[in-house]
Amino acid sequence: MLLAPVETWAHTADRGFVMLLPTDYYLFGGAAAVALSFAVLVVLPPQALARLLSERLRLIGARFDGRFVTSMASFIIVACLWYAGLFGSRDPLSNPLPLVFWTVFWVGFTLLVGIAGNLWCWLEPWYGPSRLILIVLGRRDVPPPLKLPIWIGSGGALILLFGFGWFELVFPSPDDPAFLAKVLIAYWLFNLAGIFAFGHGEWTKRVELFSVFFGMISRLAPFQHRGGGDGAHGGVFLRFPGAKAADSDPLAPGATLFLLLALATVSFDGLMRTFFWLDLIGVNPLEFPGRSAVVFSNTAGLGGMFAALSALFVFAVWSGNRIAGASVGVAASCGSLVWSIVPIALAYHFSHYLGVLVINGQYAFAAISDPLSKGWNIFGTAGFHVAAAATAGYDAAWVIWNLQSAAIIGGHLLAVILAHALASRIHGSAPRTTLSQIPLAILMVGYTVFGLWLLSSPTGG
Repeated sequence: MLLAPVETWAHTADRGFVMLLPTDYYLFGGAAAVALSFAVLVVLPPQALARLLSERLRLIGARFDGRFVTSMASFIIVACLWYAGLFGSRDPLSNPLPLVFWTVFWVGFTLLVGIAGNLWCWLEPWYGPSRLILIVLGRRDVPPPLKLPIWIGSGGALILLFGFGWFELVFPSPDDPAFLAKVLIAYWLFNLAGIFAFGHGEWTKRVELFSVFFGMISRLAPFQHRGGGDGAHGGVFLRFPGAKAADSDPLAPGATLFLLLALATVSFDGLMRTFFWLDLIGVNPLEFPGRSAVVFSNTAGLGGMFAALSALFVFAVWSGNRIAGASVGVAASCGSLVWSIVPIALAYHFSHYLGVLVINGQYAFAAISDPLSKGWNIFGTAGFHVAAAATAGYDAAWVIWNLQSAAIIGGHLLAVILAHALASRIHGSAPRTTLSQIPLAILMVGYTVFGLWLLSSPTGG
Protein backbone atom coordinates (compact mmCIF):
# COMPACT_ATOMS: atom_id res chain seq x y z
CA MET A 1 0.00 0.00 0.00
CA LEU A 2 2.86 2.39 0.78
CA LEU A 3 4.57 1.65 -2.52
CA ALA A 4 1.48 2.16 -4.67
CA PRO A 5 -0.27 5.38 -3.58
CA VAL A 6 -3.21 6.60 -5.64
CA GLU A 7 -5.09 9.89 -5.86
CA THR A 8 -8.25 10.10 -3.76
CA TRP A 9 -10.91 12.67 -2.85
CA ALA A 10 -10.92 14.19 0.59
CA HIS A 11 -14.26 14.49 2.37
CA THR A 12 -15.44 16.22 5.50
CA ALA A 13 -18.85 16.25 7.17
CA ASP A 14 -20.69 18.93 9.11
CA ARG A 15 -18.58 20.34 11.96
CA GLY A 16 -15.55 18.50 10.61
CA PHE A 17 -12.89 20.73 12.15
CA VAL A 18 -10.50 20.53 15.08
CA MET A 19 -11.68 22.28 18.22
CA LEU A 20 -9.90 25.50 19.18
CA LEU A 21 -9.18 24.07 22.61
CA PRO A 22 -9.68 20.55 23.95
CA THR A 23 -13.40 19.96 24.38
CA ASP A 24 -12.94 19.14 28.07
CA TYR A 25 -11.80 22.73 28.68
CA TYR A 26 -15.02 24.12 27.27
CA LEU A 27 -17.15 21.63 29.18
CA PHE A 28 -15.39 22.39 32.45
CA GLY A 29 -15.46 26.14 31.85
CA GLY A 30 -19.18 26.18 31.05
CA ALA A 31 -20.05 24.02 34.05
CA ALA A 32 -17.88 26.15 36.35
CA ALA A 33 -19.50 29.37 35.11
CA VAL A 34 -23.01 28.09 35.85
CA ALA A 35 -21.97 26.69 39.24
CA LEU A 36 -20.24 29.93 40.25
CA SER A 37 -23.28 31.97 39.25
CA PHE A 38 -25.34 29.92 41.70
CA ALA A 39 -22.73 30.57 44.39
CA VAL A 40 -22.91 34.31 43.74
CA LEU A 41 -26.70 34.27 44.03
CA VAL A 42 -26.42 32.55 47.42
CA VAL A 43 -24.63 35.57 48.91
CA LEU A 44 -26.54 38.19 46.91
CA PRO A 45 -29.28 39.90 48.97
CA PRO A 46 -32.72 38.85 47.65
CA GLN A 47 -33.81 42.50 47.56
CA ALA A 48 -31.04 43.33 45.08
CA LEU A 49 -32.15 40.63 42.64
CA ALA A 50 -35.81 41.61 43.00
CA ARG A 51 -34.95 45.25 42.38
CA LEU A 52 -32.95 44.35 39.26
CA LEU A 53 -35.82 42.34 37.80
CA SER A 54 -38.39 45.02 38.59
CA GLU A 55 -36.50 47.86 36.90
CA ARG A 56 -37.97 49.11 33.62
CA LEU A 57 -37.05 51.93 31.28
CA ARG A 58 -39.83 53.32 29.12
CA LEU A 59 -38.57 53.75 25.54
CA ILE A 60 -41.75 54.50 23.59
CA GLY A 61 -44.98 55.75 25.11
CA ALA A 62 -47.20 55.52 22.04
CA ARG A 63 -50.27 53.31 21.95
CA PHE A 64 -50.10 50.82 19.09
CA ASP A 65 -52.96 49.78 16.86
CA GLY A 66 -53.39 48.20 13.47
CA ARG A 67 -53.28 44.50 14.30
CA PHE A 68 -55.98 43.77 11.73
CA VAL A 69 -53.88 45.33 8.95
CA THR A 70 -50.64 43.57 9.89
CA SER A 71 -52.40 40.22 10.23
CA MET A 72 -54.03 40.57 6.80
CA ALA A 73 -50.69 41.49 5.24
CA SER A 74 -49.11 38.47 6.91
CA PHE A 75 -51.85 36.20 5.59
CA ILE A 76 -51.34 37.47 2.03
CA ILE A 77 -47.62 36.70 2.24
CA VAL A 78 -48.36 33.26 3.69
CA ALA A 79 -50.83 32.53 0.88
CA CYS A 80 -48.21 33.51 -1.73
CA LEU A 81 -45.76 31.10 -0.11
CA TRP A 82 -48.38 28.34 -0.21
CA TYR A 83 -48.81 28.96 -3.94
CA ALA A 84 -45.05 28.84 -4.48
CA GLY A 85 -44.87 25.58 -2.56
CA LEU A 86 -47.62 23.99 -4.65
CA PHE A 87 -46.60 25.24 -8.08
CA GLY A 88 -42.95 26.26 -7.78
CA SER A 89 -39.74 24.27 -7.93
CA ARG A 90 -39.54 20.96 -6.09
CA ASP A 91 -35.99 21.81 -5.02
CA PRO A 92 -36.09 22.84 -1.32
CA LEU A 93 -33.15 25.21 -1.89
CA SER A 94 -34.91 26.99 -4.77
CA ASN A 95 -38.49 27.09 -3.51
CA PRO A 96 -39.07 29.90 -0.98
CA LEU A 97 -41.67 28.04 1.11
CA PRO A 98 -39.39 25.56 2.96
CA LEU A 99 -36.62 28.15 3.18
CA VAL A 100 -38.86 30.85 4.62
CA PHE A 101 -40.79 28.52 6.93
CA TRP A 102 -37.94 26.45 8.38
CA THR A 103 -35.16 29.06 8.29
CA VAL A 104 -36.57 32.59 8.31
CA PHE A 105 -39.65 31.84 10.41
CA TRP A 106 -38.82 28.92 12.70
CA VAL A 107 -35.17 29.84 13.28
CA GLY A 108 -34.85 33.58 12.65
CA PHE A 109 -38.25 34.78 13.84
CA THR A 110 -38.01 32.76 17.06
CA LEU A 111 -34.74 34.52 17.90
CA LEU A 112 -36.30 37.89 17.02
CA VAL A 113 -39.22 37.24 19.39
CA GLY A 114 -36.73 36.38 22.12
CA ILE A 115 -35.20 39.86 21.70
CA ALA A 116 -37.99 42.18 20.53
CA GLY A 117 -41.02 40.67 22.28
CA ASN A 118 -44.17 38.99 21.00
CA LEU A 119 -44.32 40.21 17.40
CA TRP A 120 -46.33 37.10 16.54
CA CYS A 121 -49.53 38.56 18.04
CA TRP A 122 -49.29 41.22 15.30
CA LEU A 123 -48.31 38.90 12.46
CA GLU A 124 -50.24 35.68 13.06
CA PRO A 125 -52.33 34.99 9.93
CA TRP A 126 -55.66 34.19 11.63
CA TYR A 127 -56.70 37.35 13.43
CA GLY A 128 -57.30 39.49 10.33
CA PRO A 129 -59.02 36.87 8.14
CA SER A 130 -61.23 35.60 10.96
CA ARG A 131 -62.32 39.15 11.85
CA LEU A 132 -63.01 39.91 8.19
CA ILE A 133 -65.13 36.79 7.73
CA LEU A 134 -67.13 37.52 10.89
CA ILE A 135 -67.73 41.11 9.74
CA VAL A 136 -68.96 39.92 6.33
CA LEU A 137 -71.28 37.41 8.03
CA GLY A 138 -72.55 40.07 10.42
CA ARG A 139 -71.33 38.14 13.47
CA ARG A 140 -68.50 40.41 14.60
CA ASP A 141 -69.85 40.94 18.12
CA VAL A 142 -71.54 37.55 18.51
CA PRO A 143 -69.90 35.30 21.16
CA PRO A 144 -68.39 32.02 19.90
CA PRO A 145 -70.85 29.11 19.91
CA LEU A 146 -68.68 26.83 22.06
CA LYS A 147 -66.57 27.15 25.20
CA LEU A 148 -63.15 25.52 25.30
CA PRO A 149 -63.19 23.06 28.24
CA ILE A 150 -60.94 24.06 31.13
CA TRP A 151 -59.71 20.50 31.58
CA ILE A 152 -58.02 20.64 28.18
CA GLY A 153 -55.58 23.26 29.51
CA SER A 154 -52.65 23.54 27.11
CA GLY A 155 -52.97 19.90 26.10
CA GLY A 156 -53.88 20.83 22.54
CA ALA A 157 -50.74 22.94 22.13
CA LEU A 158 -48.65 20.15 23.69
CA ILE A 159 -49.93 17.58 21.19
CA LEU A 160 -49.39 19.98 18.28
CA LEU A 161 -45.83 20.73 19.43
CA PHE A 162 -44.97 17.04 19.56
CA GLY A 163 -46.48 16.61 16.09
CA PHE A 164 -44.50 19.59 14.81
CA GLY A 165 -41.28 18.26 16.33
CA TRP A 166 -41.93 14.82 14.84
CA PHE A 167 -42.61 16.35 11.42
CA GLU A 168 -39.41 18.40 11.54
CA LEU A 169 -37.06 15.74 12.95
CA VAL A 170 -38.50 12.34 12.06
CA PHE A 171 -40.73 12.65 8.97
CA PRO A 172 -38.71 11.63 5.87
CA SER A 173 -39.33 14.75 3.76
CA PRO A 174 -40.34 17.85 5.76
CA ASP A 175 -38.64 20.06 3.14
CA ASP A 176 -40.75 18.86 0.20
CA PRO A 177 -42.37 22.14 -0.96
CA ALA A 178 -45.68 20.73 -2.21
CA PHE A 179 -46.25 18.49 0.80
CA LEU A 180 -45.22 21.22 3.22
CA ALA A 181 -47.68 23.61 1.56
CA LYS A 182 -50.52 21.12 2.00
CA VAL A 183 -49.62 20.57 5.67
CA LEU A 184 -49.51 24.30 6.37
CA ILE A 185 -52.80 24.95 4.56
CA ALA A 186 -54.46 22.17 6.58
CA TYR A 187 -53.00 23.60 9.77
CA TRP A 188 -54.28 27.11 8.95
CA LEU A 189 -57.78 25.78 8.23
CA PHE A 190 -57.74 23.70 11.42
CA ASN A 191 -56.98 26.76 13.53
CA LEU A 192 -59.48 28.93 11.67
CA ALA A 193 -62.19 26.39 12.49
CA GLY A 194 -61.08 26.36 16.14
CA ILE A 195 -61.20 30.16 16.29
CA PHE A 196 -64.74 30.26 14.89
CA ALA A 197 -65.84 27.56 17.33
CA PHE A 198 -64.17 28.73 20.55
CA GLY A 199 -63.09 32.32 19.95
CA HIS A 200 -59.77 33.78 18.84
CA GLY A 201 -58.48 34.61 22.32
CA GLU A 202 -59.09 31.25 23.96
CA TRP A 203 -57.96 29.19 20.98
CA THR A 204 -54.68 31.00 20.35
CA LYS A 205 -53.88 31.20 24.05
CA ARG A 206 -54.27 27.48 24.74
CA VAL A 207 -54.21 25.48 21.49
CA GLU A 208 -52.51 27.19 18.53
CA LEU A 209 -48.92 26.02 18.68
CA PHE A 210 -47.00 29.11 17.59
CA SER A 211 -49.10 31.55 19.61
CA VAL A 212 -48.41 29.56 22.78
CA PHE A 213 -44.73 29.07 21.95
CA PHE A 214 -43.96 32.66 20.99
CA GLY A 215 -45.99 33.96 23.92
CA MET A 216 -43.68 32.04 26.27
CA ILE A 217 -40.45 32.87 24.45
CA SER A 218 -41.34 36.58 24.33
CA ARG A 219 -41.26 36.78 28.12
CA LEU A 220 -37.50 36.48 27.89
CA ALA A 221 -37.18 39.60 25.67
CA PRO A 222 -35.55 42.73 27.11
CA PHE A 223 -37.99 44.79 25.03
CA GLN A 224 -41.52 44.41 26.36
CA HIS A 225 -44.75 45.91 25.02
CA ARG A 226 -47.57 46.74 27.36
CA GLY A 227 -50.91 48.08 26.21
CA GLY A 228 -52.48 51.17 27.69
CA GLY A 229 -55.89 52.51 26.89
CA ASP A 230 -54.82 56.15 26.95
CA GLY A 231 -51.13 55.63 26.27
CA ALA A 232 -50.24 56.76 29.79
CA HIS A 233 -49.17 53.33 30.99
CA GLY A 234 -48.56 51.59 27.69
CA GLY A 235 -45.64 51.54 25.29
CA VAL A 236 -42.33 49.71 24.90
CA PHE A 237 -40.13 49.15 27.97
CA LEU A 238 -36.54 47.97 28.38
CA ARG A 239 -36.16 45.41 31.17
CA PHE A 240 -33.65 42.88 32.40
CA PRO A 241 -33.86 39.80 30.11
CA GLY A 242 -36.36 37.34 31.53
CA ALA A 243 -37.81 39.78 34.05
CA LYS A 244 -41.30 39.25 32.64
CA ALA A 245 -40.90 35.49 33.05
CA ALA A 246 -39.91 36.03 36.68
CA ASP A 247 -43.16 38.00 37.19
CA SER A 248 -45.34 35.35 35.53
CA ASP A 249 -47.90 33.21 37.30
CA PRO A 250 -47.25 29.46 37.67
CA LEU A 251 -48.10 27.43 34.60
CA ALA A 252 -50.60 24.61 34.54
CA PRO A 253 -49.17 21.07 34.09
CA GLY A 254 -49.92 21.04 30.35
CA ALA A 255 -48.11 24.33 29.76
CA THR A 256 -45.22 23.17 31.97
CA LEU A 257 -44.79 20.07 29.82
CA PHE A 258 -45.05 22.26 26.71
CA LEU A 259 -41.94 24.23 27.69
CA LEU A 260 -40.04 21.06 28.61
CA LEU A 261 -40.99 19.52 25.25
CA ALA A 262 -39.73 22.64 23.43
CA LEU A 263 -36.30 22.15 25.01
CA ALA A 264 -36.36 18.38 24.52
CA THR A 265 -37.14 18.78 20.81
CA VAL A 266 -34.18 21.00 19.98
CA SER A 267 -31.93 18.88 22.23
CA PHE A 268 -32.88 15.69 20.41
CA ASP A 269 -32.35 17.46 17.08
CA GLY A 270 -28.70 17.75 18.09
CA LEU A 271 -28.45 14.29 19.65
CA MET A 272 -29.99 12.38 16.72
CA ARG A 273 -27.15 13.43 14.41
CA THR A 274 -24.26 12.41 16.68
CA PHE A 275 -22.18 9.30 16.14
CA PHE A 276 -23.20 8.26 19.66
CA TRP A 277 -26.91 8.13 18.80
CA LEU A 278 -26.40 6.56 15.38
CA ASP A 279 -24.24 3.86 16.94
CA LEU A 280 -26.87 3.35 19.64
CA ILE A 281 -29.58 2.60 17.05
CA GLY A 282 -27.24 0.45 14.95
CA VAL A 283 -26.58 2.85 12.06
CA ASN A 284 -23.19 3.42 10.48
CA PRO A 285 -22.85 7.23 10.39
CA LEU A 286 -20.67 6.99 7.25
CA GLU A 287 -23.36 4.97 5.45
CA PHE A 288 -26.54 6.68 6.63
CA PRO A 289 -29.50 4.81 5.05
CA GLY A 290 -31.86 7.80 4.98
CA ARG A 291 -34.46 9.23 7.35
CA SER A 292 -37.12 6.73 6.34
CA ALA A 293 -34.99 3.90 7.79
CA VAL A 294 -34.83 5.45 11.27
CA VAL A 295 -38.40 6.71 11.71
CA PHE A 296 -39.22 4.32 14.54
CA SER A 297 -35.89 4.82 16.33
CA ASN A 298 -36.05 8.60 16.15
CA THR A 299 -39.70 8.67 17.21
CA ALA A 300 -38.77 6.65 20.29
CA GLY A 301 -35.76 8.91 20.83
CA LEU A 302 -37.82 12.10 20.68
CA GLY A 303 -40.35 10.68 23.15
CA GLY A 304 -37.58 9.36 25.36
CA MET A 305 -35.76 12.70 25.45
CA PHE A 306 -39.00 14.44 26.47
CA ALA A 307 -39.74 11.86 29.16
CA ALA A 308 -36.18 11.93 30.53
CA LEU A 309 -35.95 15.73 30.67
CA SER A 310 -39.39 16.01 32.29
CA ALA A 311 -38.53 13.36 34.88
CA LEU A 312 -35.21 15.02 35.73
CA PHE A 313 -36.81 18.44 36.08
CA VAL A 314 -39.68 17.21 38.26
CA PHE A 315 -37.25 15.19 40.41
CA ALA A 316 -34.98 18.23 40.87
CA VAL A 317 -37.92 20.42 41.92
CA TRP A 318 -39.32 17.71 44.21
CA SER A 319 -35.90 17.18 45.82
CA GLY A 320 -35.50 20.92 46.31
CA ASN A 321 -38.86 21.14 48.04
CA ARG A 322 -37.97 18.25 50.31
CA ILE A 323 -34.58 19.73 51.23
CA ALA A 324 -36.11 23.15 51.93
CA GLY A 325 -39.08 21.67 53.81
CA ALA A 326 -41.53 23.50 51.57
CA SER A 327 -45.27 23.14 51.98
CA VAL A 328 -45.92 24.04 48.35
CA GLY A 329 -46.98 21.22 46.05
CA VAL A 330 -44.61 19.87 43.39
CA ALA A 331 -46.97 20.81 40.53
CA ALA A 332 -47.14 24.44 41.65
CA SER A 333 -43.36 24.63 42.11
CA CYS A 334 -42.77 23.07 38.70
CA GLY A 335 -45.24 25.52 37.14
CA SER A 336 -43.22 28.45 38.51
CA LEU A 337 -39.68 27.17 38.08
CA VAL A 338 -40.27 25.94 34.53
CA TRP A 339 -40.04 29.58 33.40
CA SER A 340 -36.30 29.22 33.97
CA ILE A 341 -36.29 26.74 31.06
CA VAL A 342 -37.12 29.53 28.56
CA PRO A 343 -33.59 31.03 28.28
CA ILE A 344 -32.09 27.54 27.95
CA ALA A 345 -34.53 26.63 25.16
CA LEU A 346 -33.81 29.87 23.29
CA ALA A 347 -30.04 29.45 23.73
CA TYR A 348 -30.19 25.90 22.34
CA HIS A 349 -32.35 27.15 19.47
CA PHE A 350 -29.73 29.77 18.56
CA SER A 351 -26.75 27.45 18.97
CA HIS A 352 -28.19 24.49 17.12
CA TYR A 353 -29.61 26.40 14.16
CA LEU A 354 -26.93 29.09 13.72
CA GLY A 355 -25.28 27.33 10.80
CA VAL A 356 -28.64 26.69 9.14
CA LEU A 357 -29.59 30.35 9.51
CA VAL A 358 -26.32 31.53 7.94
CA ILE A 359 -26.45 29.21 4.89
CA ASN A 360 -30.16 28.67 4.19
CA GLY A 361 -30.90 32.30 4.96
CA GLN A 362 -28.85 33.17 1.89
CA TYR A 363 -30.80 30.68 -0.24
CA ALA A 364 -34.06 32.21 1.01
CA PHE A 365 -32.80 35.70 0.10
CA ALA A 366 -32.22 34.53 -3.46
CA ALA A 367 -35.37 32.38 -3.78
CA ILE A 368 -37.91 35.08 -2.87
CA SER A 369 -37.18 36.95 -6.10
CA ASP A 370 -38.03 33.93 -8.27
CA PRO A 371 -40.62 31.96 -6.26
CA LEU A 372 -41.86 29.88 -9.17
CA SER A 373 -38.45 29.32 -10.83
CA LYS A 374 -39.50 31.13 -14.00
CA GLY A 375 -36.48 33.39 -14.30
CA TRP A 376 -38.08 36.32 -12.45
CA ASN A 377 -36.14 38.83 -10.36
CA ILE A 378 -38.90 40.55 -8.35
CA PHE A 379 -36.74 42.00 -5.57
CA GLY A 380 -33.44 42.04 -7.44
CA THR A 381 -31.93 39.20 -5.39
CA ALA A 382 -32.39 36.27 -7.78
CA GLY A 383 -28.74 36.42 -8.81
CA PHE A 384 -27.45 36.59 -5.26
CA HIS A 385 -24.34 34.46 -4.88
CA VAL A 386 -24.79 32.04 -2.00
CA ALA A 387 -21.59 31.66 -0.02
CA ALA A 388 -22.11 28.00 0.86
CA ALA A 389 -18.71 27.91 2.58
CA ALA A 390 -19.61 30.72 4.99
CA THR A 391 -19.44 28.32 7.94
CA ALA A 392 -16.27 26.52 6.77
CA GLY A 393 -12.66 27.38 7.49
CA TYR A 394 -10.79 28.37 10.62
CA ASP A 395 -12.10 31.92 10.98
CA ALA A 396 -15.75 30.93 10.50
CA ALA A 397 -15.35 27.95 12.84
CA TRP A 398 -13.83 30.21 15.51
CA VAL A 399 -16.72 32.68 15.36
CA ILE A 400 -19.52 30.10 15.16
CA TRP A 401 -18.22 27.82 17.90
CA ASN A 402 -17.62 30.66 20.34
CA LEU A 403 -21.03 32.19 19.62
CA GLN A 404 -22.66 28.81 20.21
CA SER A 405 -20.72 28.22 23.42
CA ALA A 406 -21.46 31.71 24.70
CA ALA A 407 -25.18 31.25 24.00
CA ILE A 408 -25.33 27.89 25.80
CA ILE A 409 -23.47 29.16 28.85
CA GLY A 410 -25.27 32.52 28.88
CA GLY A 411 -28.66 30.83 28.62
CA HIS A 412 -27.91 28.65 31.61
CA LEU A 413 -26.57 31.59 33.61
CA LEU A 414 -29.79 33.50 33.00
CA ALA A 415 -31.78 30.36 33.85
CA VAL A 416 -30.02 30.13 37.23
CA ILE A 417 -30.87 33.78 37.95
CA LEU A 418 -34.53 33.34 37.01
CA ALA A 419 -34.80 30.07 38.96
CA HIS A 420 -33.42 31.78 42.05
CA ALA A 421 -35.86 34.69 41.73
CA LEU A 422 -38.79 32.33 41.17
CA ALA A 423 -37.77 30.11 44.07
CA SER A 424 -37.57 33.16 46.31
CA ARG A 425 -41.24 33.85 45.54
CA ILE A 426 -42.11 30.26 46.45
CA HIS A 427 -40.08 29.78 49.63
CA GLY A 428 -39.68 33.30 50.97
CA SER A 429 -36.58 33.12 53.15
CA ALA A 430 -33.10 33.21 51.60
CA PRO A 431 -31.81 29.99 53.30
CA ARG A 432 -34.79 27.92 52.14
CA THR A 433 -34.52 29.41 48.64
CA THR A 434 -30.86 28.42 48.44
CA LEU A 435 -31.48 24.89 49.70
CA SER A 436 -34.36 24.37 47.27
CA GLN A 437 -32.19 25.39 44.32
CA ILE A 438 -29.32 22.96 44.87
CA PRO A 439 -30.81 20.03 42.87
CA LEU A 440 -31.98 22.31 40.04
CA ALA A 441 -28.56 24.01 39.89
CA ILE A 442 -26.92 20.58 39.58
CA LEU A 443 -29.31 19.74 36.73
CA MET A 444 -28.49 22.99 34.95
CA VAL A 445 -24.74 22.41 35.29
CA GLY A 446 -25.20 18.92 33.86
CA TYR A 447 -27.32 20.21 30.99
CA THR A 448 -24.68 22.85 30.20
CA VAL A 449 -22.12 20.08 29.78
CA PHE A 450 -24.60 18.09 27.69
CA GLY A 451 -25.30 21.07 25.41
CA LEU A 452 -21.62 21.82 24.83
CA TRP A 453 -20.96 18.15 24.19
CA LEU A 454 -23.70 18.09 21.56
CA LEU A 455 -22.13 21.05 19.77
CA SER A 456 -18.66 19.50 19.77
CA SER A 457 -19.61 15.92 18.86
CA PRO A 458 -19.03 14.65 15.30
CA THR A 459 -22.25 14.25 13.36
CA GLY A 460 -23.51 12.17 10.48
CA GLY A 461 -26.73 11.49 8.66
